[in-house]
Amino acid sequence: MQSIKYRLIELFVVFILIPICFTMRFNVWLKLAIGLIGFIYVVYVLLKIENNKFKIRQHINWTQFWQRTFIKFVVVAILTMAYVYWLNKESLFVVISEKPTLWIFILFVYSVFSVYPQELVYRTFFFQRYESLFRSHALFIAVNALLFSLAHLFFKNSLVLLLTFLGGILFALTFKKTKSTLLVSIEHAIYGSWLFTVGMGEMLGFPN
Repeated sequence: MQSIKYRLIELFVVFILIPICFTMRFNVWLKLAIGLIGFIYVVYVLLKIENNKFKIRQHINWTQFWQRTFIKFVVVAILTMAYVYWLNKESLFVVISEKPTLWIFILFVYSVFSVYPQELVYRTFFFQRYESLFRSHALFIAVNALLFSLAHLFFKNSLVLLLTFLGGILFALTFKKTKSTLLVSIEHAIYGSWLFTVGMGEMLGFPN
């Protein structure tokens, strides 16, 4: 399972074939089964092949992390507020103002049950399995972001693909610097939760 050929086939199946499969029209329960099997495989490989202990990294520089994340968040917040206001200002912060209970519930479910599994697959697993296959760090980051964007292809929305590609670059850079699934999951949760809060949740599959 550590050979280059095996890992390339694995990459194709997990990060290309399955996401494309999800764009096709067939039973939703079958799609969920495929996704669950894929996730179980990823966890198995991390535990048994890569010997990942799923421990929180010690000596995390929380101050530096929050400073960097805050700066990036401010930029994201300004751009997205301007976009929503320009496109449909009635949607600006509509969920938090009209359905605050739903807002809190969705943010919790999204952060725990969506963000962390995504980062476990697309950062922890991807970096441990495939980083050694690339000579160029820039190319590796770009491929990771592109495949992360491909995972959202089923939304069939070009803006979603662009946002997830840019987000993928940010998350990949954070993980490369910190090697922490926890930190990159926090960053991912902040940006995703903000998009839902600011009024862009519908295009990202959040309930209205």
